[in-house]
Amino acid sequence: MFALTSLMLSHFRSHLRAELRLDGRPVAIYGSNGAGKTNILEAVSLFSPGRGLRRASAAEMTRRPEALGWKLSGVLQSPTQAYEIDTWSEGGAARQVKIDNKSANQIALGQVARVVWLVPTMDRLWIEGAEGRRRFLDRIVLSFDPSHAEATLAYERAMRERNKLLKENIRDAAWYRVLEAQMAEAGHAIHQNRTNAVDRLRLAQDDAKSAFPAAELELIQSEGSMPTSVADFVTALDESRFRDLSAGRTLVGPHRSDLLGTYRTKGVAARDCSTGEQKALLVSLILANARALAETHGVPPILLLDEVAAHLDADRRAVLYDEICVLGTQAWMTGTGAELFSELHGRAQILEVTDSHGISEVSQI
Repeated sequence: MFALTSLMLSHFRSHLRAELRLDGRPVAIYGSNGAGKTNILEAVSLFSPGRGLRRASAAEMTRRPEALGWKLSGVLQSPTQAYEIDTWSEGGAARQVKIDNKSANQIALGQVARVVWLVPTMDRLWIEGAEGRRRFLDRIVLSFDPSHAEATLAYERAMRERNKLLKENIRDAAWYRVLEAQMAEAGHAIHQNRTNAVDRLRLAQDDAKSAFPAAELELIQSEGSMPTSVADFVTALDESRFRDLSAGRTLVGPHRSDLLGTYRTKGVAARDCSTGEQKALLVSLILANARALAETHGVPPILLLDEVAAHLDADRRAVLYDEICVLGTQAWMTGTGAELFSELHGRAQILEVTDSHGISEVSQI
């Protein structure tokens, strides 16, 4: 499996120092609100590419008032070997990474580990803007294909330059051609990656024996449709240039995509479902993501489930814990009380987090 067998936090958020020894089982963390439970999950999320589950800057993660910087260290067990991973930030600078004591970029983390998460801010996924749904889907895509991050960065960089030309009302086509070729290549890759991920989630839900409702997913454009090839994308950007000049921004491409969800058996749009149903659909998708990764790599990813029991009754919690244990994933879960994890019946490591004068303290129960 993908699992952390040790984790050390130093000057990270509310944790002055914490050292955890882990055995690969699920990890249930309980404590009062503000004690520092989610901070541990955020630390684990930084063993994957990106800014973590809170999407915070490196400077925001440092413990206050010292603001010395922070460091995370851990031993990550993959299907083939164990990796010693360190990631840190000094003085608010961008975080750095070492794998087995050798400097590495963040994308390399995605090649040695798979980490998937569900956090409370996602609970409004279906009723808020398309940007959040794109971000949610891109995290799933990244778990399948770490190179998706490179395509996304390349696309955004070229689009920023094109948008700058549009805002300056530059009309000479020669200024646009190189940027539009770059956007077309990266944008086509992004759309293909997203489409493949949606297909994988659909298959994983179809093949699963789960008590959680399946979500029918559809990737759409806010207007029109995505070009089917790089050449068609170049043509679409060229033909849209006059309209884009009027708008001052690019109006065609994967940045205009949206993810629609439907409660499959009821035929009800996810945005119209109850709060509990929306949460259940999200849990279903995260479990489907984990099953699809297990099918691809032979082992499931690390799962981070922050306050996952918030909208689940005892029966549905028990079903979730059973599915996690059958999947064999190291799931990190948080809740305000130990009773929320009673259905695990000794199948997980239990940690209590308390606050002592602004410093989080972690105890193994």
